[in-house]
Amino acid sequence: MNVLIYLVPIALALGITALFAFMWSLKNGQYEDSEGPAHRILSDEDVKK
Repeated sequence: MNVLIYLVPIALALGITALFAFMWSLKNGQYEDSEGPAHRILSDEDVKK
């Protein structure tokens, strides 16, 4: 049971770090254009004739 003294704070720190990373990615616009890549793969503008 003494191991819980170490594991609980480590788990909380990892969870807070993951939350911080997720909030940072939201702030930087990581999830703004979710349909752009799906439409880009269908266009053949880069195909040379």
